[in-house]
Amino acid sequence: MRLDVVSLAPEAFAPLLGLGVIGRAFGAGIAELHTHNPRDYATDKYRKVDDEPYGGGAGMVLKPEPVYAAFGAIPVLPRRRVLLMSPQGQPLLQADLRRWATDYDQLVFLCGHYEGFDERIRPLADEEVSIGDFVLTGGELPAATIINGVVRLLPGTVGTAASLDEESHSTLLLEHPHYTRPAAFQGMEVPAVLRSGDHGAIARWRADQQQQRTQERRPDLYARWEQAPGSEPHAAQDR
Repeated sequence: MRLDVVSLAPEAFAPLLGLGVIGRAFGAGIAELHTHNPRDYATDKYRKVDDEPYGGGAGMVLKPEPVYAAFGAIPVLPRRRVLLMSPQGQPLLQADLRRWATDYDQLVFLCGHYEGFDERIRPLADEEVSIGDFVLTGGELPAATIINGVVRLLPGTVGTAASLDEESHSTLLLEHPHYTRPAAFQGMEVPAVLRSGDHGAIARWRADQQQQRTQERRPDLYARWEQAPGSEPHAAQDR
């Protein structure tokens, strides 16, 4: 997959290239990352990329011309999606990451900066995405978050692909608890069912724990899960 980022802070993405399995995926050619700085496309001698907002107000606004020029220099692959990082966008979901990882060969990220961006930049994007109801100094961290989430879903990135289907938010339920050795630690013991060798009982326990955790921690997700086709809430057992 080709990943292109339009950003005034391209250095923010360098850590991804050495980040565990994500970095190895870039090294192996599973994904490739390209950054494009609008400042390199500014035409005035000061390489100006922002200006005061019409109508007055605090802060500076990212100008459209350098962004359009940087965007226009990006090669276009047939299956491409352009994402604008914005606190006004749709909330990011795991389903989005999987859709982008599956349906597209190229993702382009538009990162705002300063007080915001000229409204005429919005038409470049296919989708506007938010990672939460808060505001950051720019779109770099949201874009890096999405890149991490997408690349880990690409075939070959994670050694055991099946693990991607069992984690939190792969369905509407949160993931069940995990334990490893030792069996007892500071008075806390691994549940007996996990040491029983009874794979059926373990599967039931994990499903039950998923429901419990989701109901306690994310009742909004649990309510949606209860309404989803095929959901079967059941009583706790084999704890």
